[in-house]
Amino acid sequence: MTEGLTVPSCAGQPTGQERMATADRIRDKLTRALAPSRLEIVDESHLHKGHAGAREGGETHFRLLVVAERFTGLSRVERHRLVNAALAEELADRVHALAMRTLSPDEASAG
Repeated sequence: MTEGLTVPSCAGQPTGQERMATADRIRDKLTRALAPSRLEIVDESHLHKGHAGAREGGETHFRLLVVAERFTGLSRVERHRLVNAALAEELADRVHALAMRTLSPDEASAG
């Protein structure tokens, strides 16, 4: 959110501006932490409506594609740990599930 901007919510339910902010925060944090050459963020919350962890208003379930030089030479677990560390605040709060595909640029080029 923009510094100094306060967005009220009713009875703990996020407003439209707060919901939009989750994907934006994910993009911002991953960009700063990993400098990806490709970053795709898909909100799949609508697919989980009524399931555990789903909240009114969505922005709880995301699918990521992250291509970053930083991943070169790292295992899948190490890559996921980097993403999880960058998004620790979101995972502890709003985001219930995060599916991710993490690739080095060479892996992405290979198809």
